[in-house]
Amino acid sequence: MRALLRRRRNTAARTPAEHRARRLRRRLTALYVLTSAVGLVALAAFAVHSDGVSRRHQTDSELKVQATQALTELSFDDNGALDTHNLAEFVDVSCPAVTVLSGSGADHLRTVYTPRQPCARTPAPDTLAAAAAAVEDGSTATVDAHDDRGHPLRLLAQVFTGPDGNSTGGAVVVAADTAADRAAHRDLALLLAGGCAVLLALSALAGHLLSGRAIRPAVTAVHQHEAFLADAAHDLRTPAASLRLLAETALRDDAARPEALRRTVNLATRMGDLVDGLLTSARLTAGVTTLATEPLRLDQLVETVVEDTHTDGHSVTLRTEPTVVVADPDLLRRAVTNLLANALTHGHAPGRPAEVELTVTADGVLTVDDAGPGVPPELADSLFQRFRSGSDSAGTGLGLSIAAWTARAHHGTLTVTTSARGGARFTLTLPVKRRP
Repeated sequence: MRALLRRRRNTAARTPAEHRARRLRRRLTALYVLTSAVGLVALAAFAVHSDGVSRRHQTDSELKVQATQALTELSFDDNGALDTHNLAEFVDVSCPAVTVLSGSGADHLRTVYTPRQPCARTPAPDTLAAAAAAVEDGSTATVDAHDDRGHPLRLLAQVFTGPDGNSTGGAVVVAADTAADRAAHRDLALLLAGGCAVLLALSALAGHLLSGRAIRPAVTAVHQHEAFLADAAHDLRTPAASLRLLAETALRDDAARPEALRRTVNLATRMGDLVDGLLTSARLTAGVTTLATEPLRLDQLVETVVEDTHTDGHSVTLRTEPTVVVADPDLLRRAVTNLLANALTHGHAPGRPAEVELTVTADGVLTVDDAGPGVPPELADSLFQRFRSGSDSAGTGLGLSIAAWTARAHHGTLTVTTSARGGARFTLTLPVKRRP
């Protein structure tokens, strides 16, 4: 019951885009199964038909050999009468169902020899019909019939010449019981039908898996699009409302206008950074951002970031060693900026200036130390996820996730530990360009 309720809740929570994707998956699976079914049924039908034709040709070949052997045992005496004594010895050895009919035309055929204990009991009308067909055709004829027990028979009639060597003397009819062949043919058809059913089941499973893999990028893109819209709406709603409130205050109160405009500029700057972070995070998540890596001086890049950052009274210490890394300059500059901004924002006690220390070593390692409250061990794993922040202070929660993605994209690492200053230490490791 709980599983049913959980399934219903999950179904109700799906978005229309997910429902369309699932319908597309079912249609792709059905199309795959239908295509497989058409091919399997066609192959099975061809195999069954080929088996039937092959068995029939084999039976006819065996019957023709027996008829030819029987014809060699027939002869005519001096008076032109048909002699079948030698045929009796042949029948006793081979036990074929051989019947000899004499007559020059299809309407004048009469039975002159039948075996006493034939292997297949052929009905007289069917034997006569086969012989008449052979005489009319002047060569060989085949007929399908059934014996008195209902067993299927295959009859082959072959004409022989009269005593003068030119006229038709009659026909030899040989019969064979094909019940065993038909049973084997039926077993083959059942085996192929069962095999097709199993293959169709496997095809349905494979089609379901393949269709799921095929639409997975589309579903992922839909989820990313919806997540981006939700994140943008969530993070821009409050700044937009605050911006409107500041603008209305500036319009109503002339005395508060300078302060309101200053706060408006700060808030607009923050909104710009937020939009930039949202767009960068969306591109990174979608995998559309490509790396333009090149050798660059990590120490010089960090120095430039520190010079361009407004510290607002906070203390930033920088110690560097010359080091060349292989990285994308824009992404790496943004990652370093985010790490420094995170330290300046969260790396100090309330009401006290931050003390941040950046160190660049020759092995391509950048460490950012602060003297803040540090990062609890239980938050260390989730700190680099989107929209997670190590403090209750204002922040988008995107900076550290972008820095972590940049490290992974460059085959590097970004970790957080406890600093010797008592705060947090972020360590960014990048591949170094080796000297030849």
